[in-house]
Amino acid sequence: MTGATYATDIRLSDPDGNERTLADFRGKAILVFFGFTQCPDVCPTALARAAEVKRLLGPDGERFQTLFVTVDPERDTPEVLKAYTAAFDPSFIGLYGDLERTAQIAKDFKVYYKKMPTGSSYTMDHTSLSYVYDPLGKLRLALRHEQPAQDYADDIRKLLNPA
Repeated sequence: MTGATYATDIRLSDPDGNERTLADFRGKAILVFFGFTQCPDVCPTALARAAEVKRLLGPDGERFQTLFVTVDPERDTPEVLKAYTAAFDPSFIGLYGDLERTAQIAKDFKVYYKKMPTGSSYTMDHTSLSYVYDPLGKLRLALRHEQPAQDYADDIRKLLNPA
């Protein structure tokens, strides 16, 4: 993915209202995942795997940052995002924007998402890739949801400690 001309940055708010960009995390490998807090399976699995990756990285885990971008800003309030990401790891950060900004960021990342009615409520269908950036902020990997945490950790360790 080196040289990718998409997914070059994020400009969204964290739960404390601070605007965040990828540059805020220079020096760290960054994992970006798009999802929503009411997701029954893919999202909690992705964040649990990210927490396991951080653990598997050992001391290098301090140089690994997970960013969870909501595709459901109508329900995923700052408070909900903060509690949700902290349940997996206190260092994980949930990011949100208004509907228009969310659509633009998703387009920039080539992420598909769609609101799917379910009776009186709805769920979200969405892409389940994890985007990984090297410590210089370059997009390097798009990891599939089916890959185990150890594979993620091995790839991220190589980004953190190039030969």
